[in-house]
Amino acid sequence: MTEIIKQILYSDLGTSFNNAAILLFRILLAVELFRVHGMKKFRVENGQKEHVPNPLYLPEKLNGLVATFSDTVVPFLIILGIGTRLAVLPTIGVTAVGYFVVHRKDSLEVRDVPYMYTLSLLLILALGAGKYSLDYYLFNQI
Repeated sequence: MTEIIKQILYSDLGTSFNNAAILLFRILLAVELFRVHGMKKFRVENGQKEHVPNPLYLPEKLNGLVATFSDTVVPFLIILGIGTRLAVLPTIGVTAVGYFVVHRKDSLEVRDVPYMYTLSLLLILALGAGKYSLDYYLFNQI
C-alpha cells in the first residue's frame, strides 16, 4: 500500500530547475484551462448555458458534472499539486474524447486544442507534480 501511495504522490524531477519548470508548466496550463474552459461553465450567453457535448451518451447530469469538474476543480488541484496524478485523469478523459470523438471530423486547427491539452495533461500524469507541490509535502509527512 505504501508503494502505491509513493507512486501516486512522489515526484522529484532531480534538479531545482526541472522542479521549477514543471511547477510553472502546471500553473500556466491550469490557469488557461480554467480561464478558457472553466469560466464558460459559469457564463450564460444568449440566455443559455454552455452546451456540453455528450458523445458517449452518459446521463446528462453526469456528463455535465464530469465536464464541469474537469474544467473548474481540477485546474486548482493541478496548481496546488495535490493528488495531481489522479486529478488529471478526468480531464484527460474529457480532452481525449473531445479530440477522438467530438472533433474527429473537424479541421486540424480545431482538433489542435483538445490534442494539446491531452498531451500536456499526459505529461503531468507521467512526471507528477514535482518537488514544489502538496503531493511532495504530503508524501514526506507520511
